[in-house]
Amino acid sequence: MINPSLTKANVMKKVKLLPGIMLALLLIFSTACQDIHTSDQQGHLVIQLTDAPFPFDTIAAAMVNITKVEIRKVSEGDEDENPYIALPVEATDFNLLDLRNGITAELVDVEIEAGDYDLIRVYVENASLSIKEGETYSMKVPSGSQTGIKIFVEPALHVSGGITTDVLLDFNIEKSFVLKGNMFTPAGIKGFNFKPVIRAVNKTTAGSVEGLVTDTASVLLEEASVYIIQGEDTLTSASSVEGYYAMPGIPAGLYTLSSTKAGYDTVSFEGVEIVAGNLTVQDFTLTPLEEVEEEGEEE
Repeated sequence: MINPSLTKANVMKKVKLLPGIMLALLLIFSTACQDIHTSDQQGHLVIQLTDAPFPFDTIAAAMVNITKVEIRKVSEGDEDENPYIALPVEATDFNLLDLRNGITAELVDVEIEAGDYDLIRVYVENASLSIKEGETYSMKVPSGSQTGIKIFVEPALHVSGGITTDVLLDFNIEKSFVLKGNMFTPAGIKGFNFKPVIRAVNKTTAGSVEGLVTDTASVLLEEASVYIIQGEDTLTSASSVEGYYAMPGIPAGLYTLSSTKAGYDTVSFEGVEIVAGNLTVQDFTLTPLEEVEEEGEEE
């Protein structure tokens, strides 16, 4: 014969356990759904434009009109499938001289499929260079408006779901606008050829360096050249009217950092460490060559 009180106790225990079991099942189900959502989540891609400074102080503007940007996903299957993804961009004129010493312009801000991307194509409709108190030279863009300017990303850019990936396109004006003629001779400038040189930098794996350039009297020096060198690779910058320079998008590693200016000596620092995602500050104090010569005579 079944004990009624015992049966009632068992039922009550099961009733008390039921909410706990339901809660556990709900947590397991919600966690599984969250995992599924995360795996399908898109990444966030931001592409910015900057300029490696042009050394000529006679240039008033260096304009490029960018009409389209594409990015290539690393192929995982059918090689005949078009791997290029068009990114939403409004046709915009950029004055590259405005994008110096760490100043950037946003080119792309978009949600994109997670994965690896190894090439960016930038379509430039036209380019021009304006001389201070002089002419403006328009130039043809070789295939730039039809096939785009190819910028390889090495190593490939990895875009993760739910995470922002920042890319910096560093436009080298000095190498991109090739002078025809000689601005320092009576014949003067005969025009420019446009041969775009752009490097792509993953900002999450790169660092930056900045600082001030002064003389021995603590006077801020304008248009002082700053070089960062690693092996055969050299990147350049130039100080502003406030003596400030900045170089973003430097791959992590050890570098030699130097600065000089006409009428001054050259100061170098070896073993300067650039750390991914961090800022390195390096100031320079340049000595006028007159003081250097005086010191040499005293010896």
